[in-house]
Amino acid sequence: MSAFTKSSPSARCKSEYDSLRRVLLCPPEYMEIKDVINDVQKRYQEENIDTDKAMRQHKEFLDALQREGVETDLLNPSDAFPEQVFTRDIGFTVGDTVFIAEMASEIRQGEEGVLQKWLKQNNFNAETLNGKRVEGGDVLIDRDTVFVGISSRTSKNAIEGLKKKLPDFNIIPIAFNEKYLHLDCVFNILSPTEALIFEDALDQETIDMLSKRYTLLPVDAKEQFALGTNVLSIGGRRVFSQPQNTKVNTLLRANDFRVIEVDFSEIIKSGGAFRCCTLPLVREE
Repeated sequence: MSAFTKSSPSARCKSEYDSLRRVLLCPPEYMEIKDVINDVQKRYQEENIDTDKAMRQHKEFLDALQREGVETDLLNPSDAFPEQVFTRDIGFTVGDTVFIAEMASEIRQGEEGVLQKWLKQNNFNAETLNGKRVEGGDVLIDRDTVFVGISSRTSKNAIEGLKKKLPDFNIIPIAFNEKYLHLDCVFNILSPTEALIFEDALDQETIDMLSKRYTLLPVDAKEQFALGTNVLSIGGRRVFSQPQNTKVNTLLRANDFRVIEVDFSEIIKSGGAFRCCTLPLVREE
């Protein structure tokens, strides 16, 4: 299932901010909070998800990506996987390889097989990290550096596994408060020199380390809960963000980013936003 003309199947990804050329998504057709697996879902458990509204918002996002010149592919949604919209968690691309994650939550186990089948059908180079639990929301790449969040979803064993698989990369583990689910909910690289950060989730030593590499743009607790940190950079200082996160958007614009606002208020009820919903396959410098 595709929503755009296909090009070469070669994966290429060396950063979080190079021009996004091809990306894999999944419509939230069967999205539902069944088993609460994060604090955001806990807040919205009774209200749950308006699937029709989530589908409209996801389509608006898809259309906006295409207007920006991004080639979009879609996984076929399954009623067996209510969290499948968050394709970034199922895998991550480093260099020319798409790594297939090992999902921690029982409700998400099985999504890996769907991704693996799609990658094989579309001739992408893929590798698994079996026995070394890791989710893509905890993996951020910046050239020869790969930051990996140590969380309830990504184990320390994953660090050793990635070091063996990626000998040419510097793998940097980042510990953070596990209540925030994934690293990309509290830290997100926007460019070679700037990153969003929710400092309350990280220790001072980590903040100091990151501040030596990036100008850190702070996100407050209210907008972090609304997934203000989980924006998507698509290159050329273009960033997808929600209109509700006005402080984040003002800060981005003050730092010369072009903010592309799309309402994702229904989808974030399950604990993820734009970065969570996109698995980059090709980025180009």
